[in-house]
Amino acid sequence: MWWQYALVLVGAFLVDVVPIPFPPAFSIMIPLQILFDLNVWGVVVIGVIGSIAGRYVLTLYIPLLADKIFKPEKNKEVHYLGELMKKKRWKSQLLIVLYSLLPLPTTPLFLAGGMARLKPIQIIPAFFVGKFISDSIAIHLGKVASENFQDMIHAAFSWKSIASLLLGILLIAMLLFVDWLSLLQKKEFKLNFKIWK
Repeated sequence: MWWQYALVLVGAFLVDVVPIPFPPAFSIMIPLQILFDLNVWGVVVIGVIGSIAGRYVLTLYIPLLADKIFKPEKNKEVHYLGELMKKKRWKSQLLIVLYSLLPLPTTPLFLAGGMARLKPIQIIPAFFVGKFISDSIAIHLGKVASENFQDMIHAAFSWKSIASLLLGILLIAMLLFVDWLSLLQKKEFKLNFKIWK
């Protein structure tokens, strides 16, 4: 029985530790809950712990990866965004909670936070609140929908899930290719595709 919950933990961790927008962790948690008839609240708690652990590790290694693959100018821009988040503390925390409630990949949020060298404590508490609420709703709805498993598989490949994935990729592209210093300091929109070392 414990190994089934361990699968939930590991699955949520693996989905949220990678720096590309994968489907949300609840897309792993729901099938495991249905397959093994696990306690819904147990899946929520263990899955959210796995997600937070994955995002924590992501924020730790992404600065090292960013230094190796991005030009110093790009890292400086994202660091500037991080400084803005530090200055607007409660507004930033509210934005993180609201963003975590949306059915959008949170990968861009943690990429930006990690590249900006924000401490995980500046992102994770607000992420926990939004993630716990959104995953609780998703997993409870998944349990209700378990009788219609075919519909759930169809929904995974629906225009909404594809649009969510594309939006996540777009957000990462904006983070990487928009010249944020020009936009925020000079109010000039510029794209820079020469960000790689």
